[in-house]
Amino acid sequence: MDYTKILTEKVQNVKPSGIRRFFDLANQMDDVISLGIGEPDFPTPAHIGNAGIASIQQGKTFYSPNRGFLELREEVSHYFNRRFGVSYDPQKEVLMTAGGSEAIDACIRAVVGPGDEVIIPQPCFVCYEPLTRLAEGVPVIVETKAEDGFRLTAEALRSAITLKTKLLILSYPNNPTGAVMRRGDLEALAEVLRGTDIMVLSDEIYAELTYGGERPVSFAAIDGMRERTVIASGFSKAFSMTGWRLGYALGPADVIGAMTKIHQFGIMCASSITQCAAIEAMKNGDGDIASMRQEYDRRRKYIVKRCDELGMPCFAPDGAFYVFPDIRSFGLSSEDFCSQLLHEFRVAIIPGSAFGAGGEGFARVSYSYSLDHIEKAFDRIAKFVSSL
Repeated sequence: MDYTKILTEKVQNVKPSGIRRFFDLANQMDDVISLGIGEPDFPTPAHIGNAGIASIQQGKTFYSPNRGFLELREEVSHYFNRRFGVSYDPQKEVLMTAGGSEAIDACIRAVVGPGDEVIIPQPCFVCYEPLTRLAEGVPVIVETKAEDGFRLTAEALRSAITLKTKLLILSYPNNPTGAVMRRGDLEALAEVLRGTDIMVLSDEIYAELTYGGERPVSFAAIDGMRERTVIASGFSKAFSMTGWRLGYALGPADVIGAMTKIHQFGIMCASSITQCAAIEAMKNGDGDIASMRQEYDRRRKYIVKRCDELGMPCFAPDGAFYVFPDIRSFGLSSEDFCSQLLHEFRVAIIPGSAFGAGGEGFARVSYSYSLDHIEKAFDRIAKFVSSL
């Protein structure tokens, strides 16, 4: 059979993830030290895991309501109000999803139709552009700059808006750059959006992993922005629950209702066992977040120092667990730099070009690994840089 005639053109035109392609290559090789994957190296905190185990032992293994257990939605609402100062109705404005990725997908499919334009600041996580194309929307790429700390400026946003603009996707703290938008930055964007019908999808999965004394600010907390904002987040990063696959969406009731339609026919409900564990995380997990964030901060400072010493300058990231060093001085493309480092010195980092054209000349280095692991990797990177 000729499957090119069977598979839809839009699916065939979607390129595989550059992150996953590079990670799979590294997995086929021996003695590789990886700084490539964006996954916490901490085990899920024991009290959270035990809550999931208890749910199995107690027979809580049946379907949950489509939107998720009400108790969990209530706890998510309390948590978000407590941590970020924004209140949501757990009955109508909270949806539990199979990971934060499903929340992103459902929002895009609920809002974006054929020909609608979606503004996507890059470098960014790899899913936004393909999901926009699968919804038959038109990605409008806005390249953020290192000199701006990889933050989206009001001027760049204003220049990208047309009569067809339907959605803006914000992703801060940012993967891959570690950039954070502070309140003043977000207020400047809000001023551009006021008076328009443009929706905002704010991917805040890394919101708890910010450094320094300034608390993270949700875009929905900016005056007048709650009514146009859908927040996508989850438990993977802050609570080290990547394999549990649970996320959530918060937003206006009408939009969450539309997303729930997509969710109930495509997914039906998130895992009941995972939801039971997540209730415990919401109630008693603030201390876990604080201790993991403290360790990430220690690694962050070390890795920025090593990058600067090796002629790979990078600004100190304010969030997430990535640095995005500039490698242009070595005269190699980001793909060639990372490929040679992998094959010759057995260290895996991700080419910046995997996150969009604006990432060319940079590389993503993850510090979601132990400090000992990071030190060994950077000793090899030092030898590689010396050899160039």
